[in-house]
Amino acid sequence: MKNTQRQLSSSFMKFLEDKNRDLEAVFAYMDANRDGRISAEELKKSFKTLGEQISDEEAEAAVKLSDIDGDGMLDFHEFAQLIKGNDEFTEEEKKRKIMEAFRMYIADGEDCITPESLKMMLMKLGESRTTDDCKVMIQAFDNNADGVLSFDEFALMML
Repeated sequence: MKNTQRQLSSSFMKFLEDKNRDLEAVFAYMDANRDGRISAEELKKSFKTLGEQISDEEAEAAVKLSDIDGDGMLDFHEFAQLIKGNDEFTEEEKKRKIMEAFRMYIADGEDCITPESLKMMLMKLGESRTTDDCKVMIQAFDNNADGVLSFDEFALMML
């Protein structure tokens, strides 16, 4: 998730520098239907226009990351948060966003991220990893060495 945010931030900051536009102009550009909100589809199409490819899942995850009001779209304030990062979110908002991201990585009926569930999510995001690769990735943040990531371990990783 953090990589997606970094990719979004990096791509749009480059766009801002290259085109010498401000954030409002970028928002207006991406808001194809001019409804004052950016959908995951508009985000994906804008990336394509900028020469970047993101999957449907990545676009949806990016919108979910900054969608404070829960309408499934980004208004200007939410868009600015996505580009700037999450420094201005309250602790409650940060925790809610991290929980949403955590749920994307867990399998149905599970309460933790397993190597298998991590592998499945990475595949959805277009990254092919072996189960052993996923075990190594989990070990880096698995504080209690149980082979899985709890929400608290995931939250520490995200922060």
